Amino acid sequence: MRYRYTRYTGGLAAGIDLEELVSKLSTLLLASGFGSPRGQQGQEGGDGDQPLQALHDAILDALLNGGVLPPDAAEALLGDPADADYGEGPSELEELVRQIIERLVQEGYVTLREGEPGAGPGPGTGPDTPPAQFSVTDKSLDFLGYRALRDLLGSTGRSSVGRHDTREQATGVEAGGASKPYEFGDTINLDTSATILNAVRRAGSPSDAPGIDVRYEDLMVAQGEYQSSCATVLMLDCSHSMILYGEDRFTPAKQVALALATLIRRQFPGDALSVVLFHDSAEEIPLKQLARVRVGPYYTNTRAGLRLARRVLERQRKDMRQIIMITDGKPSALTQPDGRIYRNAFGLDPMIIAETFAEVAQCRKAGIMINTFMLARSYDLVAFVRRVAAICRGKAYFTTPYTLGRYVLLDYMDKKTKTVH
Repeated sequence: MRYRYTRYTGGLAAGIDLEELVSKLSTLLLASGFGSPRGQQGQEGGDGDQPLQALHDAILDALLNGGVLPPDAAEALLGDPADADYGEGPSELEELVRQIIERLVQEGYVTLREGEPGAGPGPGTGPDTPPAQFSVTDKSLDFLGYRALRDLLGSTGRSSVGRHDTREQATGVEAGGASKPYEFGDTINLDTSATILNAVRRAGSPSDAPGIDVRYEDLMVAQGEYQSSCATVLMLDCSHSMILYGEDRFTPAKQVALALATLIRRQFPGDALSVVLFHDSAEEIPLKQLARVRVGPYYTNTRAGLRLARRVLERQRKDMRQIIMITDGKPSALTQPDGRIYRNAFGLDPMIIAETFAEVAQCRKAGIMINTFMLARSYDLVAFVRRVAAICRGKAYFTTPYTLGRYVLLDYMDKKTKTVH
């Protein structure tokens, strides 16, 4: 009877840093797809499901080429190619990938579809067996948002951020300005040194009485920077051009959106963030569905997106209200009064442009600033974006998918000193 001895790999799978691995898999986990914006008609099925084989291949690539495994461990797992013909059952590397997928499921980073043939961690057994599927969990999305925020802020040399500072002085919790005499209604954020100094000056020469007599007129409170609140609508262009021409622009846009959501949740808890997708029409989606959205119909209805974003912001009572629009295409669709969609992808249609500018003017009238982040630089598009910035006194950034995140986050943190006076 023949025996075949192999290297034990159970400890190797347990020692892999899952967070580092999930970071390597971010492109797959945030895949933009080719279906509807909510992924209901995508090639991989609804609810953000993707083929488990894609996860298997991505993990394999991360192990061999992503630096997740030490080089000597990878070589030991690959073994001698000449021995492959004598192997029975899965190889050591395949077994390691299977164990990693099990760990990802156990740790709550992904879930597998159950109740269908072939839903286990491997391919089906027959030609008619449906392929196994997996979906990303909220835990993975929260982690990817945090990692994206950390990486983007780290690239700018800013390791920490504060809240929305303005030019106004107020008696807040954090002291940053000069002290002032206490007035009724001020936050009791006493400047102890200045208060005692006032009491000593008023009393004159020291007396034999114990302690210091502090009176109402001696009280001094520390001033802090007035911190405003901001309501933001992130407008994401999910028209088909965002994944054409050999470049995926939509996945970086989603990464930026996740990072911005994480920034607001951690550093600016008083702020509000909403997400609006615009394509042939426009729709608001829950923030928790942000990472699962996919590229949708072909055309770009910028006017519908701005109108929906304005209505969302008009419900918010914040000091600052703004729209962050990320797009790579010119307006090419318009919703008519009867609900029909007028489409024209050839050049800048005068009717579409005029209606879009009219909606930009409505945003300015409502006190809403529009900052546009453009991922393309055609002549007509540049002129359009600059006109939008001029109408609403916003900003226009012409950037790339690789620098988009840095510009969006820095603009979000910097504009606070320029809007509220």
